[in-house]
Amino acid sequence: MRCQLMICAVLGLFLTFPIKINDAVVFKFTNIVGESYNQSWFVYHNYRLKAVSRNKVLLNINGTILHPVNDASIHGRIFKKANGYKPWLFDIYIDACQYLRKRNQPVANIVYGLFKQFSNINHSCPYVGPQIIKDFYLRPELLRIPMPTGDYLLALQWYFDKKLQFDTNVSFTFVEDLMKSK
Repeated sequence: MRCQLMICAVLGLFLTFPIKINDAVVFKFTNIVGESYNQSWFVYHNYRLKAVSRNKVLLNINGTILHPVNDASIHGRIFKKANGYKPWLFDIYIDACQYLRKRNQPVANIVYGLFKQFSNINHSCPYVGPQIIKDFYLRPELLRIPMPTGDYLLALQWYFDKKLQFDTNVSFTFVEDLMKSK
């Protein structure tokens, strides 16, 4: 009985003084690098970061697919910085055309959920023409997995017809300071 009373008291304290974890999180871009290996198929027009506040950085990517793509796939990896970038969390290969029809990859759902409202990449194959991500910023409330504090690199290799066409490497930082949230 005493243990149940103690648990109720602790829960009451947490409900009375809610911790706003999202206020204590810094989740922002730090760098972006893109490289096209086949300029006759895909061209980057620009990719850049724009700092709008201390904890908010906007990502803009503008590229054009010059020929229709009916077989697109992505090799995605995430690395954590620790004396250089080390593999961390996932290393997956996704059929992009199938994913955009069925949305059946949990890891891809997390990444796609972060940027889908800022992009015109929201339909299935074939892809052709401008592919744009505009004013995309990271929001910790949409990140549905726990992450330790650190610097990360999301490396995406894009394949068209099983041939590597271009890379997109995005670095970001995730800092969770729970002491500031009280």
